[in-house]
Amino acid sequence: MTTDSKISTTRRHVTRRKVLAGALGATTLAVGGRALAQSQEVIVATTGGLMERSLQEHFYKRFEAQTGIKVRSVPIELPDQWARARAGQRSGNIPFDVVTATPPDLIQHADILEPIDCAGLPGIVANALPNACFPRGIIRTAGGMALTWSKKAFPNGGPQSWADFFDVQKFPGPRSLPDTGDREWWVPLAALLADGVAPDKAFPLDIDRAYKKLDALKPQVAAWWKSGDNAMQIMRGGDAVMMMVYSSRSVPLAKSGDFDFTWNQAIRDVGNWAVLKGSPNVANGIKFLDFFVQDGKEHVAFSEKVSFDSNNREAPNLVPPEERRFRPSWPENWSRLVIADYDWIAANRNALRERWVTWLTK
Repeated sequence: MTTDSKISTTRRHVTRRKVLAGALGATTLAVGGRALAQSQEVIVATTGGLMERSLQEHFYKRFEAQTGIKVRSVPIELPDQWARARAGQRSGNIPFDVVTATPPDLIQHADILEPIDCAGLPGIVANALPNACFPRGIIRTAGGMALTWSKKAFPNGGPQSWADFFDVQKFPGPRSLPDTGDREWWVPLAALLADGVAPDKAFPLDIDRAYKKLDALKPQVAAWWKSGDNAMQIMRGGDAVMMMVYSSRSVPLAKSGDFDFTWNQAIRDVGNWAVLKGSPNVANGIKFLDFFVQDGKEHVAFSEKVSFDSNNREAPNLVPPEERRFRPSWPENWSRLVIADYDWIAANRNALRERWVTWLTK
């Protein structure tokens, strides 16, 4: 069972519920005015750039206005975030309250994450997407690692699967793949799909088979992108004719008219919120998670900016019909995504990373 499919069954702890009830009561009292808050700050770590600016505009400012709790935003990449979180747990100086987590992160770092009482948080009960709250976090954003290509390079139709991506005879030209420091399973998974492995049979990953397939493609990889901005620069600059990239970058590229992408075999890419156990403002962090899932109109506006869907059950029905092909959560797109086995990834992550680095540098 993957993390996404797990519905929280966190048992209810009487003492903790009392704490949460007090914290959430402040949120209720905040409607139409400033809240009665015990702490005046919550520290949120997330990636910077467009994501941080959009979160500021659609969530942080409203949270501050409604609760009186100041959001201190810390832009940081995930590997550095977890390194600081672990160091903080050891030293007793925990640097963040709310952190960004991939699905494997929620498993790998469960020991330092605050339990989430999904059934006891009124905002989540009323507004969150089904199956989008977990024992140690909630879904923040959802998209896919999608195959994206240049329409100039392929004016008569581009690649439609990872098999096409690896087929340099049928679709010639330089490729680009991610090397972001925490994505060492994405590329091997795509290689196995390209080699004919069915999505529901891909785990446990046959790593030797995946790297044999990658060995054949490696000479065609002209650029290893490090960030979403970097990926878009590579495509726009013509350094590659196709790449694996976040759908949040595929969508604006496609809307420019020069590129296109497919949801077929896109690997589901979920970003979660979680709260660090023992952080300076745990109750405010939990309150922020409960606040985040509310107000469908804000989620639609937020999603238009970041090109990720987010966690609100009303939002999909508010999306205009002409936008639905760009939205991963639209049923026709959602059903084509490949879902990884996050438990297996979390258990094998160090070995996956070591193999990836060794292969990439040889």
